[in-house]
Amino acid sequence: MKIVKVTYTTKAEYAGQNQSNIKTVMADLRAINNSGINYNVCLSPDGKTFIHSAFFNTDEDEKVLMVLPSFKSFQEQLKASGPEVPPKQELLTLVGSSKDIFNS
Repeated sequence: MKIVKVTYTTKAEYAGQNQSNIKTVMADLRAINNSGINYNVCLSPDGKTFIHSAFFNTDEDEKVLMVLPSFKSFQEQLKASGPEVPPKQELLTLVGSSKDIFNS
């Protein structure tokens, strides 16, 4: 399992578009229904800081997200928007969970 956390802050005027782009990615992920991907995005109270948490069961599952056209578009648009704080990626280790993340 691989867990990735990405945090960044958009410009206030781009936050709404970023949310829309994220919702498109999530709709596409639900449509493909890959059980090896558990991806969540939260918004901080400032309304412009986003925290992405992605749990991948395998490296192949991670590749599914990375090649998804809507995800590529989301990344390109975010970069072009000139975020106030650029994305910072962290790799995490799961200590425990209240639910089974992947039914292996």
